[in-house]
Amino acid sequence: MAGELTGRISGVPAEVWNEEILAPQFAYEAEHLLGHYAAIERVLLLEYRRMGLVDAAGAAAIAERLDSLDTAAVRADPRENMSDISFAIERHVAAGSARPFSAWHVDRSRNDLQSCAQLMAAREQVAAIAGELLALAHAAGELAREYADVPMPGYTHAQAAQIITPGFYFAAVAGETLGCARRLLAVYDEIDASPLGAGTMAGQELPWDRDRMAKLLGFARPQAHALVSVASRGWALAVAMELSNFAVTLSRFSTDLMTWGGSGYGFLELPDELSGISAAMPQKRNFPVLERLRGRCAHVSGLAFDLANGQRNSAYANTVEVSKEAGARLHGQFDAMRSVLRIALVVVRNLSFHTERMREACEAEFLGGFTLANRLTLDEGVPWRTAQVIAGRYIKRAIEAGIAPAEPDGALLAAVAAEAGHPVRDGRTLLEATLGVAEGLRAKRSAGSAHPDAVRTMLADLDAEAAELGKGWARRGRAGRDAATEVNALLYDVES
Repeated sequence: MAGELTGRISGVPAEVWNEEILAPQFAYEAEHLLGHYAAIERVLLLEYRRMGLVDAAGAAAIAERLDSLDTAAVRADPRENMSDISFAIERHVAAGSARPFSAWHVDRSRNDLQSCAQLMAAREQVAAIAGELLALAHAAGELAREYADVPMPGYTHAQAAQIITPGFYFAAVAGETLGCARRLLAVYDEIDASPLGAGTMAGQELPWDRDRMAKLLGFARPQAHALVSVASRGWALAVAMELSNFAVTLSRFSTDLMTWGGSGYGFLELPDELSGISAAMPQKRNFPVLERLRGRCAHVSGLAFDLANGQRNSAYANTVEVSKEAGARLHGQFDAMRSVLRIALVVVRNLSFHTERMREACEAEFLGGFTLANRLTLDEGVPWRTAQVIAGRYIKRAIEAGIAPAEPDGALLAAVAAEAGHPVRDGRTLLEATLGVAEGLRAKRSAGSAHPDAVRTMLADLDAEAAELGKGWARRGRAGRDAATEVNALLYDVES
């Protein structure tokens, strides 16, 4: 009787049941959740002590046994612990020299413990990912500063459109990356609610202090509803979908880098250490790291949808389908996201741009057509739509005549404008002021534009936001560390 785990089932788990499901689940939890289970057990032990079910010396003795928990101390065993991590921990403590008090594990359920351990592990991963996002945003900002004044063509519909700079582009990378860190912080705060004390689904029977338990585990608060505590994995969906969203965005940035690094553009460079070769074509120097980066972004999104599909159409209660199967790939998504961020960081830190090649590409295109139409309206009084027609016709005829953007033909512009019934006073001066590369870059005046001064202003704002986000994430990290310190102090303060 003393060694039995249940009176309801007399057999041990079948071989296939153990090998395919129970043992792998045990191995996963032992690797990723064991420390969190031990932390939860310590907090529950403090509650038993508070409720007068164990004295200080008895609590400290069990705490010492919990301190010896590691992956070598607990093993999946279908006969001894039904290959269940909670039963294995129970067996480990009971096998110590100090016999557990009789009420140990009274009024307890594995459901809220498991949910709590999973959430604690997820919070750690989210905080780590946030740190890597902040590092990537910083690197993107540094690259943006370096190239804030260097013109390059910007593309829409895969066609050269307007003059921008790598600085303008990577300010967008920094902004999107910080946006993910900011939204993850909001997600973290939303899910920062302890499930512990919910029991199986309807609450518990002893007067557990759920607020105190939440605080001692580093949570901001307890989850208010017992059923939500054990049935919901909305927190996992919220995290997974935010990571998926950013992976999609990062894949688009990767696509641009792949394009600009191709021989058709030749705008950017990576060092040999981040380059590849062709086994057959000795002339080639490839950037497969960018392809890997984009490919791994797909894993992040795919695993998010795996998580969602695992929960879809399941009952709103504690089930292993949701608590274990649906979340089986969550840690894999975290790993994929962190891999993506590490690769992206090394790419951004090592990117360089061929400034002359980008300038030549700008000079080869009539990228100031929009500016020309604006000036025709604002300086010459030409109605806007007519100004668009005049600018378009001038560019079309200049291309047909082999006239480069840097060789403005004032007479041609005057003739085109006259045909439209709107003569211009000095066509050459107008073209020089609108079709030049430097002029095109600095024509933009609105906040958030590609003008180098606007880019530097954006970067300063992003630096300020990054500093605040860094402080916010640091505060949340300290909450967990301070809670662990307080738990240890309470457990080993035998005199009190």
